[in-house]
Amino acid sequence: MTEDSGSGLRAALGGLTTRGRSFLAAGIAAAVCAYVLGQPDLLRVGLLLAVLPLVCVAVLYRTRYRVAGGRRLAPSRVPATSEARVHLRIDNVSRIPTGLLMLQDQVPYVLGPRPRFVLDRVEPGGHREVSYRVRSDLRGQYPLGPLQLRLTDPFGMCELTRSFSAYDTLTVVPKVEALPAVRLGGEASGYGESRTRTLSLAGEDDLIPRGYRHGDDLRRVHWRSTAKYGELMVRREEQPHKARCTVLLDTRRPAYYGAGPDSAFEWAVGGSASVAMHMLERGYSVRLLTDTGSSVPGPDGAGGADASDAAGIMLDTLAVVDHSDGAGLSRAHEVLRAGNEGLLVAFLGDLDEEQAAIVGRMRQRAGGAVAFVMDSSVWSSRESRESQDPAYPALPLPGADAGDGETRNGEIRARRAVRMLREAGWTVLQVSAGDVLADLWQRADRYRSREEAGTG
Repeated sequence: MTEDSGSGLRAALGGLTTRGRSFLAAGIAAAVCAYVLGQPDLLRVGLLLAVLPLVCVAVLYRTRYRVAGGRRLAPSRVPATSEARVHLRIDNVSRIPTGLLMLQDQVPYVLGPRPRFVLDRVEPGGHREVSYRVRSDLRGQYPLGPLQLRLTDPFGMCELTRSFSAYDTLTVVPKVEALPAVRLGGEASGYGESRTRTLSLAGEDDLIPRGYRHGDDLRRVHWRSTAKYGELMVRREEQPHKARCTVLLDTRRPAYYGAGPDSAFEWAVGGSASVAMHMLERGYSVRLLTDTGSSVPGPDGAGGADASDAAGIMLDTLAVVDHSDGAGLSRAHEVLRAGNEGLLVAFLGDLDEEQAAIVGRMRQRAGGAVAFVMDSSVWSSRESRESQDPAYPALPLPGADAGDGETRNGEIRARRAVRMLREAGWTVLQVSAGDVLADLWQRADRYRSREEAGTG
């Protein structure tokens, strides 16, 4: 990173400190008085006072390109509530030592106070390294920089601020919760020997042979394709069939109550990240889908590098996901109708009967379906209790029955939506404020086992 050329000499003159301006004004005043009074000695003093700050400005202006800086994040992607360390390095690329340097980095207020450092003297060709920590409770992508360097002269006459052109981005991803290993519906094709299928099961006409390679077994030669292509062709080896999982995140703005790190929407985002990472670790091909129809596909292969890349892409997506203005889940339903999704895990906000019916139809194309439904009536009552000052308890007011009636209507609507989803074959869990995803994940497995036992 090199220093920005920025302003010219006029900006450098604007960097005069109060002391420098005072010296300049005193020098000009002394020179005027010497001219009026005819005192040459006073004129010499006035010229000295006026020239000194100007010389300091010229020296600083000439040394503005002699310093290079860099920034390094460790790590560049951190979970919410975790700390990252930012390392700054200043190199003196000139042949003369620097004076006093004041270093300042531009940091969003969400990450903490703006860091400032004072560097005394950097020898020619030398460098200095400093570091500071940043932390955020809110997910997102935050720019760090540009780095600002303030140069001062030994007399304190002038201070010049120069900004470096480059900046870095710190990505704060949702906090991922470790989940227990359970066996949910739709996973039968993803475990043990059943995860491997041969293409020959689809019939010989569906085979896609490949060219013969040295060392291939001659018993695998496909003679019909050999005659067709005029070269030796062999049947492909057995292809592993990866189990698939789709994580559906409902981002509709009207479906959630409140905001902030403890809101229902943030719980749903963190739950989506936890489930996606858990299924990737178990070898699934995972796709993240939102109500808008946009999706982040998982890796096609089972390699660790591909899974790692997919995890990074999905975490980066969830770090910046926000509420959508859409009012329905029909776009997500259209995406899911394209094929068999294997296991479908949904994090849903408030549902009316129409949206519950759409979600119910999503179950038709999934081998297993688990829904975590946010109970906004419970979340809203909890946030109201937490915001209430204990020293001033709420008093019953006229018209309070109307609010209670609205809460009861919301509870009735939520129970009706849950019943519709369960009738459609979903394993449904209602989420209240303070619930732990790992406990709900195990409870979903127990509910599925009961449903299979009841239907068996």
